[in-house]
Amino acid sequence: MVFQDPFGSLNPRMTVGEAVAEPMLVHGLAKTNGEKTAELFRIVGLNPEMLDRYAQEFSGGQRQRIGIARSLAAQPNFIVCDEPVSALDVSKIVNLFEALRDRLGLTYVFIAHVSGSGPALE
Repeated sequence: MVFQDPFGSLNPRMTVGEAVAEPMLVHGLAKTNGEKTAELFRIVGLNPEMLDRYAQEFSGGQRQRIGIARSLAAQPNFIVCDEPVSALDVSKIVNLFEALRDRLGLTYVFIAHVSGSGPALE
């Protein structure tokens, strides 16, 4: 899952490298996960040298990329995305999702909440 609030979905006491590696450890996908975690960072457009930093050291867009890397750690075929572009640079994140779809053969479900004063659905 990719959450709407990437900061709220990351444990502030864990480095982002630990957070991305956690699903691999939980699912028994990697005994030594350093290189796999670095590769996930590269895939989402982040520098692997940043793995030892904490979530609060990143911008909102970078945090969302960390959340996307974390969702990829368990090697899914299907990812649920709860408003993954709210308050971010929409085109960059959407382009990343498209590239990941093409590269990894992923399927997504995007959840969007509609608000405003448009006509009511009947």
